[in-house]
Amino acid sequence: PRFTLGGLLGTQAASTGDLFARDSETRLIALGIDWSFLDTGRVRARMAAADADADADLARYEQTVLVALEETETALARYAQALREREHLVDAAEASAEAARQARVRFEVGVIDFLEVIDTERSRLEAEDSLARSHTRSATALVGLYKALAGGWDDVPEGRRISVESASL
Repeated sequence: PRFTLGGLLGTQAASTGDLFARDSETRLIALGIDWSFLDTGRVRARMAAADADADADLARYEQTVLVALEETETALARYAQALREREHLVDAAEASAEAARQARVRFEVGVIDFLEVIDTERSRLEAEDSLARSHTRSATALVGLYKALAGGWDDVPEGRRISVESASL
């Protein structure tokens, strides 16, 4: 319950001349009690509203956790895919380098003409270029994974930040 205490001090008279006479003083003290806790319908409604607010907060929390898990899973999948792709491109670059080496040897002994050597060198360079792009994709995927797990990079000092353009991979 809530208790209130009020008071009134004043004067009261039938004529204005008697307004400030000693008998015209008036005093009133009042005590108020609010019994709204006995209004069970209102109390139950407030409790239901509080429960609904708590349920809404829990749903927002669960949604945030699910979004974070989804972002982390997606980042992990991207990184794993980038690593698999890089492994294949490493094998392709090594095979292209070996093919170019063998083409030069075959050209030196006169088995093939120089056009085939140039073609194998072009293929080697394309494979190395794809491998370099793959390194960039896997590094970007790793940064995405770190960001999904750690939630950001806001506390990194300005002098220690590395831009993607300046990073050598």
